[in-house]
Amino acid sequence: MSSEPIERRVSYLGDRLRGRRCQICGKEYFELRDYCGNCGRKSFGKMADIDFFYEKGKLELCTLITDPTNKFTKLGSYIYGMVSFHDGKIRVPGRLTDKIVRNGEIVDFLSLEGREVVPRFRRRYSVERSEIIPTISLAFTFADEYYPHQEYCAVKPNKEYDAPGIVGYGVYTSRFRIREGNMERSVPFIDEDAITAAVEAGKLALIHSSVDSTLIGKVYVGSESNPYAVKPIASKVAQVLKLGEEDEDVQGVDAVDTEFACKAATSMFKDAASLVSYPKMGVPYAMVIGTDNSQAAPRDCPGGELDLFVGFGGCAYIFGKNDVIAELEGWYSCTSDTADFWRRDGEPYPMHGGRFTGDPAYFKHIRKAARKLMQRLNLQIGDISYFVAHQPNVQFPVRIAKELGFKEDQYLPSLQVAKFGNTYSGSSPVGLAAVLDIAKPNERILIVSYGSGAGSDAYSFITTSQILEKRQRQKLTVRYQAENPFIEYVDYTTYRRLKLGM
Repeated sequence: MSSEPIERRVSYLGDRLRGRRCQICGKEYFELRDYCGNCGRKSFGKMADIDFFYEKGKLELCTLITDPTNKFTKLGSYIYGMVSFHDGKIRVPGRLTDKIVRNGEIVDFLSLEGREVVPRFRRRYSVERSEIIPTISLAFTFADEYYPHQEYCAVKPNKEYDAPGIVGYGVYTSRFRIREGNMERSVPFIDEDAITAAVEAGKLALIHSSVDSTLIGKVYVGSESNPYAVKPIASKVAQVLKLGEEDEDVQGVDAVDTEFACKAATSMFKDAASLVSYPKMGVPYAMVIGTDNSQAAPRDCPGGELDLFVGFGGCAYIFGKNDVIAELEGWYSCTSDTADFWRRDGEPYPMHGGRFTGDPAYFKHIRKAARKLMQRLNLQIGDISYFVAHQPNVQFPVRIAKELGFKEDQYLPSLQVAKFGNTYSGSSPVGLAAVLDIAKPNERILIVSYGSGAGSDAYSFITTSQILEKRQRQKLTVRYQAENPFIEYVDYTTYRRLKLGM
């Protein structure tokens, strides 16, 4: 059994891929050492921190592990190798992830060696349910496949806006999908969960926004599939992404988990926007993440019909008042005690109230929130360029959009459930991201989330001219992930095995 102190030391180095460089001779070390082996005592105080979290390396050589032992057995056969950074100054062992090696498959190592790879934040190996979940970024995917390498460069803001709003965003989901009928759903690889998706989405949001991670003073992570009953996801996200200023291994940031079914993230949009609006609070930026490995029982079990719709992924938004791409115009939230969908403590899968999940649950709350916000802002249907609704399936968001009076060109761009499935806390945020990917300046977006139990949040955003400038920094768009040529489809048996994870 791994102890907490040991796990903390390993994860502190490996989650972020930290190292040190001698400022005298330039030698690099994949460890936080205080002196250089070449320069000796004169190098004390002259070792600079480096990390490889946003960099790309090269897979120099690799081999196939066909019979993994102990904690790695759930991975099955996997490829392991040596990855170099900085033209060979650093060499680290690592696992090639997101690759299913089937029994009897012959791997062409020569076609893999020499290719560029990107670090991925994943689970390290499987442990007992009573143990700490081990994570690391010594897992790699190819830089020329599904996850392209993207540089992160923090820049000073150019313009301050009167109203707070979205400064940047990122969407992350797996390259694995299951296709059934006209619907596809994202499937996590076996080493992925809500924590890994949250980190990757947050990483992409930082890249897109170019916000200095040390200036983020608050991070909210909304999920209903936290692998811990007691332990936040947000603390891991904060440390891996180095949010807030770091001092003696502690991040100067407030990190908190939130839970309200599928609106666990959107509930915090207003809180994040409010927090960054007051300079005296000392929070220039706040990050909100919705992340879920959406749960569902197998098809032959009670509640198994949900298994036709659940997906996997995370979506992160950074709020601030500088270099805003979409200003927050207004919001309205509503709540009622409507038990349409629930998961009791200790139960692995949720249950639902059948047709009761439509009205008086989903439709009633979205209808109320949308109409109330439009009344408050004196908006007509024609004043809104795009409408985004929570997407538990394909039918519900289309039905409510039509009922409210929206046309296809207003609601179809946000409809992503047929490509990724219901990503729970990431559902309506992913729909909003799909719209932001294509929106022009000065367009109004109405997003209405829904969370079972029950409630809705309605927000009106107006895009700015900076949405076009920042779009150039983003490679991993929603459409790119939906139509990527490196998507791999799996059968139902493989889907269930990957869904359960390590």
